[in-house]
Amino acid sequence: MDLGVRWKLHGDGRSPAPGAVVRPDERLSWPRTVGLGAQHVVAMFGASFVAPVLMGLDPNLAIMMSGVATVIFLLATRGRVPSYLGCSLSFVGVAAVIRAQGGTSASVTGAVLVVGFALFLVGLAVQRFGARIIHAAMPPIVTGAVVMLIGFNLAPVTASTYWPQDQWTALLVMIFTALAVVGLRGFWSRIAIFLGLVFGYGISWAFDRIFGRIHSADASGKVTDHWRLDLSGVGKADWIGLPSFHGPTFQWSAILVALPVVIALVAENAGHVKAVGEMTGDPLDDKLGTAISADGVGSMLSTALGGPPNTTYSENIGVMAATRVYSTAAYWAAAGFALLFGLCPKFGAVVAAIPGGVLGGITVILYGMIGLLGAQIWTNARVDLRNPLNLVPAAAGVIIGVGDVTMKFSDHFSLSGIALGTVVVITGYHGLRALAPAHLKQQEPLLDEGTSSYDEAKA
Repeated sequence: MDLGVRWKLHGDGRSPAPGAVVRPDERLSWPRTVGLGAQHVVAMFGASFVAPVLMGLDPNLAIMMSGVATVIFLLATRGRVPSYLGCSLSFVGVAAVIRAQGGTSASVTGAVLVVGFALFLVGLAVQRFGARIIHAAMPPIVTGAVVMLIGFNLAPVTASTYWPQDQWTALLVMIFTALAVVGLRGFWSRIAIFLGLVFGYGISWAFDRIFGRIHSADASGKVTDHWRLDLSGVGKADWIGLPSFHGPTFQWSAILVALPVVIALVAENAGHVKAVGEMTGDPLDDKLGTAISADGVGSMLSTALGGPPNTTYSENIGVMAATRVYSTAAYWAAAGFALLFGLCPKFGAVVAAIPGGVLGGITVILYGMIGLLGAQIWTNARVDLRNPLNLVPAAAGVIIGVGDVTMKFSDHFSLSGIALGTVVVITGYHGLRALAPAHLKQQEPLLDEGTSSYDEAKA
């Protein structure tokens, strides 16, 4: 059985030939391949260890399981889809909602495990019936609206939790990160979030030396005098050790909040598979279902142990585009580095010490970018928002999601925010479409035009 773990040496092994790319089944020399793997780890660091911190989960376990999930993904796709799986930011809002309802870390991971299982089933269905089932249930107007409301639902978290802890640090980190994203080129622009975090650590340390303790809310919300950057836990942490594990618990209220994220993950996977296929010149339509299922399996395994869910990372796709090296050998190296970092508690202690003000500056940009990905889906699919069939359900769902509107059905069951907004978008669109006149039903190509050949092959 070909597992995609054999690579041919590309050229002289030093760099891609002029106009050529290093294909997934090729590699450069092993020292260069290992170096590229380290570069991929740095690219995913910014978001992949901020996400577990925001979700209240162990960053060491998150990094370790990202390596495990990447290995699962590479084996499942037989090495044809070079991709790194890191902690998904789509679940940050879900975790915040679940915790606001009194949920624990076990409740969060239990709900997300169910989402991983649902994603696995979607992948199997795509393998069996083709991508048309995704298009029929989740056209771009639905997918874009759900991604948008998931991102913008996070705005109160930044405004009320992180930004008030140190508003001036938050402002400076926001400005620095924005300048890094726009002003830097190539690989450096891809790690702008990571650079923003490093800058935030430095400015927090400097402010502590210059101005002393700050009087503001700490991470628990209690207003006290405290240091912006507290590294006391780093000195106490061991260099080598296992991360903390815990089992999931399953609560219907938490599961209902988390399930809408399946839509965002399907759209994300479809877009990434198409992008990688275009860059490598190898149509990957036949691997879409496998990629989605592998994503689900990786997330289930991670959350079963107490870690966060995982998804394909656009940051790493950007690194491939910049280097023209699409070798899956580099991703195996990156997965190895992630496993090693996961076994270093001192690394986790450094991550856990991220000052609240730094997270405030980062999340202003990060959460907004998540929300605006929904608008990007609409733009790419040429969704016509002048059409009331598109406009009405999207408008209603986004406002419900952003405003965290609650619908109470009984003393023990209610829907609000992300969950209610998603239900309104999906049922509203399909319900109105069933009643709409024919001229409103003219529709542009759906979620991912790159899957058309896959559908024809399955027909």
